[in-house]
Amino acid sequence: MKLNKLQLKNYRNYQELFLEFPNSLNVFLGENAQGKTNLLESIYVLALTRSHRTNTENELIGWHEEFAQIKGRISKGTSETELELLLTKKGRKSKVNHIEQKRLSSYIGQLNVILFAPEDLSLVKGSPQQRRRFIDMELGQISPLYLYDLAQYQKTLKQRNLYLKQLAEKKQKDEIYLDVLTEQLVEFGSKVLTNRLQFIKRLERWSNELHTRITNQREHLEIEYVSSFLLESGQPDDIQKIFYGELQRNRKREIFRGTTLIGPHRDDLRFLVNGQNVQTYGSQGQQRTTALSVKLAEIDLMKEETGEYPLLLLDDVMSELDDNRQIHLLETIEDKVQTFLTTTTLEHVKGKMTVHPDIFYVQQGQIERKET
Repeated sequence: MKLNKLQLKNYRNYQELFLEFPNSLNVFLGENAQGKTNLLESIYVLALTRSHRTNTENELIGWHEEFAQIKGRISKGTSETELELLLTKKGRKSKVNHIEQKRLSSYIGQLNVILFAPEDLSLVKGSPQQRRRFIDMELGQISPLYLYDLAQYQKTLKQRNLYLKQLAEKKQKDEIYLDVLTEQLVEFGSKVLTNRLQFIKRLERWSNELHTRITNQREHLEIEYVSSFLLESGQPDDIQKIFYGELQRNRKREIFRGTTLIGPHRDDLRFLVNGQNVQTYGSQGQQRTTALSVKLAEIDLMKEETGEYPLLLLDDVMSELDDNRQIHLLETIEDKVQTFLTTTTLEHVKGKMTVHPDIFYVQQGQIERKET
């Protein structure tokens, strides 16, 4: 998979921009606060329709402008696809080959991207919410159906929490509606859980292979999915039965608290290096190696699932890694993944890859492409 052309209009600090990417390694070079990250973000938004930096779409629209537009031409094998995303104050519209897509699941997956930014190095030490978001964003690109089930689960969860709160405050008494919402929550939540468990197993296999290589066979990486209730197996029927039983068992407590206490929205991941919880007992180096292994594992995992390598977006992450981890990162992507990299200096790239990079100099929202 390749991004051949990118066009921006009124996107953050870019009024008009048109770029072509004939090569596999593209480096955006410039000082901080010039627009390098905005450029990378626009590719991410084109793929996933939302930003990794903000939940407010209005922030993506240029100052005093009514809309922002991102267009891209991508190629898979011998076929090309035109993608377009229009962001307005009222919402967003997505198009594939000039045809509007009414459902998010019919758009996401056209362009697959993996973003690696400095904050991803805190994937291991960060919050459970951060790790759940990581699963949802990556799995959603592989399986649009997962996105649908997740959206339905979140919608039902919101309705159920509202009704639990009303029951807690004695504004409602009838629990029949709670039964209906519970059944819906179990239906979609079980599907979400089943997909997550399968995804983590595959991710663990690829991550451990990379982790072992980076640490010169010294460390073994395991990834555990930590459910909010005890799972005896990963079979869909078993998950559904246990999930429903746990909700029934906690019914009075949830009514008293006015919220749903168990389910995929409260789950987490645990990373173990040589059997030890790296979140608690690992050194900063081990935590960073674990995060790097997990992020790079997504490349081969997506290739295995979709038949195409994703785009890799590296947002000023090279400066956060030591030479050994830089080399392993560059070796992993060389000759197979189209990469977009932001940096303030070329010292992290030059001489470490055989691939010839395209250099784009970024200054105050203006970009100049130069040969090296």
